[in-house]
Amino acid sequence: MVVHPHTAPSARERRAALTPRWLPLLALPLAGLVGSACTSSGGSARAEAPSTPATQATVAVSPLPASSLDATTTPVTATTVPATEAPTTLAPTTTAAPTTTLPPNVEIAGPSAVPIEAVGARDGEGTRILQDRLLQLGFWHAGSDGKYGHTTKQAVMAFQKYLGLNATGEVDQTTADYLTHFTERGHGTADTGDLIEVDKAKQLLFVVRGGKTLWVINASTGSEVAYEEENKKEPGKIETGDSITPVGLWKVTRQREEGWWEGDLGEIYRPKYFRGGVAVHGSNNIPNYPASHGCVRVSVSAMDFIWAFDLMPLKTTVWVHGAIPGAAV
Repeated sequence: MVVHPHTAPSARERRAALTPRWLPLLALPLAGLVGSACTSSGGSARAEAPSTPATQATVAVSPLPASSLDATTTPVTATTVPATEAPTTLAPTTTAAPTTTLPPNVEIAGPSAVPIEAVGARDGEGTRILQDRLLQLGFWHAGSDGKYGHTTKQAVMAFQKYLGLNATGEVDQTTADYLTHFTERGHGTADTGDLIEVDKAKQLLFVVRGGKTLWVINASTGSEVAYEEENKKEPGKIETGDSITPVGLWKVTRQREEGWWEGDLGEIYRPKYFRGGVAVHGSNNIPNYPASHGCVRVSVSAMDFIWAFDLMPLKTTVWVHGAIPGAAV
C-alpha cells in the first residue's frame, strides 16, 4: 500500500496492511517400509484316547509381511480468516490403535537381523546364517555348521510346508524372503499341555511343552493308498492295509531304543508306538508328501534327538489331526 505524504491511512487500511495471508499446507505422502509300516510280531497294543479330549484352538498362520505400507494423508484446506479475528487451529482427532492379543501358543521371534540369502543347497557362511535363523524360528536341525546337510534340508522343507510354499528343501529367493521377514516361531495347533502333535495336512510333527511348540520337525505320514506286500520277516506271508495314520488322541504304549530293526514291512529306526503297530520312527526317506504305510516318519537324526532329550517318553499323548494333501473331503 502506498501512503501519500499528506494523507494518513484510515483504520481499515491499517488493519488490512497487518492481516497475514494464509497459505494452504502441503500434505506429503509417507513412504512405506518396505495298518501300518511299523507292525511287529511283538503284539499289538491299542492306545486309549482320553474320555474327554482337551479343547484345542485353531491358530491362523500369519502371512509374509507386506513389502510396503501405503499411508495417505488428507490435505488441509486453507480457510480465510476475517481480518478482525485471530486464526484458530483445531487439533486433529485421533483414534487409538486396537490392542492385539496373541494366542497363547504364539511366540514372536522377530525378523532376521540380516537378510537370508537364496543359497539353494550350497555350503558356506550364508548357510550358517540360514541355519541359525531356522533354529530361531523353531525348525529343528542338527546344528549350525555352514554345511547344507540332510537335517538342514529337512528343516527348510518343514519351513516351506509350514507356510504352504513349494517344499523342495532348497532355499530359493521366495523362501529366503520369508525366512528374512517372518516373525513368528513355528507352532502347532495345540495351546495347552505336553504332547506330540502330528498335522497330516502340513505333514509336520510338533513337540509341544506347556502349550508352546518347542520344535517343528519334518514328517511324512501314511499315503492312504491300500497296499498288499510280502512280510519282510516271514516270506510268503502277505500283509494288506490302507496306509492310514489314524486321527485321534493316543498314547505312547511301547518303544524300541536300539537302532535299526526289521518290521513287517521294512526297516524302521528306534520306533515309539502310539496305536498298535503305528509309530513315530526314524527313516532315510522323508519326502515332501505322505509316503508311509501308516507310521509317522522323521529323519534318523531327528529320532535320535527325540530319544536323547526324552521328548516322547512312554504315556506321552500323541495328537494326530488333519487330512493329507489331496485327500477327498
